[in-house]
Amino acid sequence: MKLLDNINTPEDFKHFNTDELKILCKELREYILENVSKTGGHLASNLGVVELTVALHKVFNTPYDKIIWDVGHQTYAHKILTGRKNEMPSLRQYKGLSGFPKRNESIYDVFDTGHSSTSLSAAMGMARARDLKKENHEIIAVIGDGALTGGMALEALNDAGRSNTKLLIILNDNEMSISKNVGGISRYLSRIRTTRGYLSTKKDVEKLLSRIPVGKQIKSVLKRAKDGIKQIVVPGMLFEELGLTYMGPVDGHNISEIIEHLETARNLEGPILMHVITKKGKGYRFAEERPDEFHGVSSFNIDTGEALKSSSESFSDYFGLKMCEIAEKNENVAAITAAMTDGTGLKTFAEKFPNRIFDAGIAEQHAVTMAAGLAVRGIVPVVAIYSSFLQRAYDQIIHDVALQNLHVIFAVDRAGLVGNDGETHQGVFDEGFLTMIPNMTVLAPADYREFGNMLDFAVSFEGPVAIRYPRGSMNKNIKDSHRSIDLGKGYIVEEGEDITIATAGKMVETALKIREILKENNINAEVINLRFIKPFDRELILRSVNKTKSLVIIDEAPIYASYAANIMSILPKNVEALLKALPDKFIKQGSIDELLRENKLDADSIAADIIKWRVK
Repeated sequence: MKLLDNINTPEDFKHFNTDELKILCKELREYILENVSKTGGHLASNLGVVELTVALHKVFNTPYDKIIWDVGHQTYAHKILTGRKNEMPSLRQYKGLSGFPKRNESIYDVFDTGHSSTSLSAAMGMARARDLKKENHEIIAVIGDGALTGGMALEALNDAGRSNTKLLIILNDNEMSISKNVGGISRYLSRIRTTRGYLSTKKDVEKLLSRIPVGKQIKSVLKRAKDGIKQIVVPGMLFEELGLTYMGPVDGHNISEIIEHLETARNLEGPILMHVITKKGKGYRFAEERPDEFHGVSSFNIDTGEALKSSSESFSDYFGLKMCEIAEKNENVAAITAAMTDGTGLKTFAEKFPNRIFDAGIAEQHAVTMAAGLAVRGIVPVVAIYSSFLQRAYDQIIHDVALQNLHVIFAVDRAGLVGNDGETHQGVFDEGFLTMIPNMTVLAPADYREFGNMLDFAVSFEGPVAIRYPRGSMNKNIKDSHRSIDLGKGYIVEEGEDITIATAGKMVETALKIREILKENNINAEVINLRFIKPFDRELILRSVNKTKSLVIIDEAPIYASYAANIMSILPKNVEALLKALPDKFIKQGSIDELLRENKLDADSIAADIIKWRVK
């Protein structure tokens, strides 16, 4: 029997010795690997934090002590150790276990996460609430080195350092390499500087020096000398200067070393930053060698590391190829990404045009305003960011781009439902927040051909323009999608007399499927590909509905964020309208097809509703 078989809560391994903890970590890796190979999910990051997760739950009294996981995609070991082991086969599946922390899932999940760089701000709020309520539990935030590039995290670090609030920040560093000599010295200095004896002696000496006539001068000289030495040998000087006590670097795969440092940190006052060095994909050769590929994976063969499903060309892949084509012709075109070069399809662009792509890190706000700066000076920046992450730069889109009517192109990847990552990643809000901004033009391609033409249009356009496109592939060419793009103009894909169906993007294909179902029920539908969500083609819609007297609008967006309200506002009084959109709620995880069916936005459901509507 495995040790893991008897683990249901952290209390079950509090008494384990070092050897038993090592065995438990090995079994956790095997269990994570076994499950993720079937369900898909975030693999490399989870394999990298196994020892850290075990140590945190052994040292701290969770859930009384609170652990906040930044992003949260590295919490599989945490979930397994906190009573959800048997639910792992449902990970990221429809109505199954979430791939991120969820407060409604477990008392051990104390804050819902999913986007980067939020943990420190949440932890500061929870720490201050603890102090206001005169409680005494610990607050621990676990944040990665990549997430620390986010401005919000740096704002929180600055606040934490000046606050003197008791808080432990675990910096999970899986990129930086520390040479042995520097690492050994810094670990030694860390132990000295974080003992109670050192801290109390330091305060006593400072107090004594302040009482003698030349004490202040001596204190100043000593401080300068000490700081000079620390600048040379202590890698955490930035954090020290911000007001945090720095510990580390710590070997993130040495369970006894992590525990030793966590126990020390637990007994200290004020904000502490513990620097832990881990390896992405630890324990699985393919993930260690190719951590980026194994960051987020679909189901795969454990023995070979190969995906079980062959993937066809996606919208992201096509975008990357088209960007290379455009850049060959126009030397003023540049690309911007926020730590997602591969994810947005720009890997080949980066290889071909290394001086014309700028990775801002996990800093979408900076990425957008940097694009504005490029645009002011005559460069045409194409900002490729996932829809759900673009939300983080809303003020910059309004204030720095649209207000100045700058020629910035937003390639809004993963627009619409994205599936298994759930509520935090569904790209359904960009349409609503982009269309309400003055000067903004918004398009949605129905297939790759139309996408390519839209990118050409956007490069030659003046002013801010967003092209929103879905996750995944499109194998079918929509009729007449190759025709040129004219500002604010859509076109009729299929003629009809009984009813008008207006939509844009990937839902055009759904509308055509609906048309076939309706035809079997003696309803001849006219299908309009709007192409432009803003400005939409008023003349085309009015011409069609004046003929059919009925309009169905299909939109893969929440009902209150849909372009449908703008279209319905222009309809004649004698035209009936039916809106099919997502409900006013956050959409949970599942495959895209499952979520469309659940929310009655698939072809069969919409066709059935139209038939009932027509009969009534």
